[in-house]
Amino acid sequence: QVQLVESGGGLVQPGGSLRLSCAGSGFTLDYYDMGWFRQAPGKGREGVSCIKSSDGTTSYADSVKGRFTISKDDSKNTVYLQMNSLKPEDTAVYYCATYPYGTSCTYAMNYWGKGTLVTVSS
Repeated sequence: QVQLVESGGGLVQPGGSLRLSCAGSGFTLDYYDMGWFRQAPGKGREGVSCIKSSDGTTSYADSVKGRFTISKDDSKNTVYLQMNSLKPEDTAVYYCATYPYGTSCTYAMNYWGKGTLVTVSS
C-alpha cells in the first residue's frame, strides 16, 4: 500500500525556517518524480517544487524561488523541503506527491499525502 506522510510543519515567525519531510512507503522514490504543492485557506492548489528522479533536476514556483530547496534521500525513501525566509503568504497546508517518472511534475499526481500545516505569523 502506497503511503506518503508529511511532517515538520508548525508555527514560525516571518523570516524563520522550517524543514518539511515526506516519508514514503509501499513504493520506491526512484520510480517517480517527487513534488510539493500547497493550499492556502480559501485558495486553490499551488505547485511549489519538483525534483526529477532521473537526474535530480529541481524546479520551483516563482513565489518560493531562492528561499525553498527540495531534496531527497533515496536510502530513506524521503523527500525534504527546506523553507527559509518564510513569509506570511507561505501559510498553507503543504503536501508531497508522486508524479510519473520524467514528467517534471507536470502530469497528474499518482499519490499524495494528507499534508502538514505551516503557519507563518508573528
